[in-house]
Amino acid sequence: MSIRPLALLDLPYIHSFRDEAVGLDTTRALTRGNPLGAMGLLSYMNPSRHIYSAIANGEEKPVLGGIIHSRDETFAKLYYLAPSSQLDHPNLPDLIENLSSQAGTWGALHVLAEVDELSDAFVSLRKSGFSVYAWQRMWDVSGIAKSGSKSEWKRVRSVHLPAVQSLYHQIVPQLLHPIEPQPKSPLGWLSNDGVLCYVGVAHGVYGIVLTPLIHPEAKDVSQKLASLIVNLPDRRNRSVYLCMRSYQAWLEPALEDLGARAASRQAVMVKHLARLVKNGQVLRATQAAGVSVQPSSVSKAEGKSDL
Repeated sequence: MSIRPLALLDLPYIHSFRDEAVGLDTTRALTRGNPLGAMGLLSYMNPSRHIYSAIANGEEKPVLGGIIHSRDETFAKLYYLAPSSQLDHPNLPDLIENLSSQAGTWGALHVLAEVDELSDAFVSLRKSGFSVYAWQRMWDVSGIAKSGSKSEWKRVRSVHLPAVQSLYHQIVPQLLHPIEPQPKSPLGWLSNDGVLCYVGVAHGVYGIVLTPLIHPEAKDVSQKLASLIVNLPDRRNRSVYLCMRSYQAWLEPALEDLGARAASRQAVMVKHLARLVKNGQVLRATQAAGVSVQPSSVSKAEGKSDL
């Protein structure tokens, strides 16, 4: 079995697997479509993004995968695995390890993957050192239409970032902070009634994904979400999804009441990467003047028995 990186000349070969690719970055898949479709392949041409694909060839059918990283992020994301019929391939864990190693050369501290909990890829990811740190469900809220609903939200601006980050620290468990960094750019929406509701947004040709941070003390949450979805600017005919992480699962009944449709539950997984310290030097231990180190001695304790 051999694993080699895919080059630009391999793009036609990659494209042949477009109908059998399994996306592991759900937001990207919903906003930009098939990871091996035309829009996905354009990612290779973006100089601001690291992207790497590799293929494992062996006696059985080949299996390939990709990983992607934005230069200002501390994590990388597994992009796709293909073909879907080979997710139990014996060489798949080695391929995933190869992709993760590439992320380390980019300076990433973690590799993330989102996968249906019943998928065969879940087992291969576990074998490759990934562990579950949260669960999520994507809700299709495209059909929500509340006539006469006025917008109760304002765009996030730089001046709002400290308040949004404070809300993040109140909601996201501290154990997850190294994996899910706090919002660093003024993107998204903030409710008008104080800093209790924030919704991040990701746009793409095919869809819009909203990611909420809503404090349990917020009131009329169902109405607020409906007003945001109905009044989204520049929505056109794109589908709208809401990403609900397990630490915000208390919002799911409100989405059910609005008529939203839930997709299957996904495991959000992470693999922590070891950082290699380059150009390390061996330093000789020095002893301070006038200080001597005496060897220690250990004596065997003897005791008398009363019996």
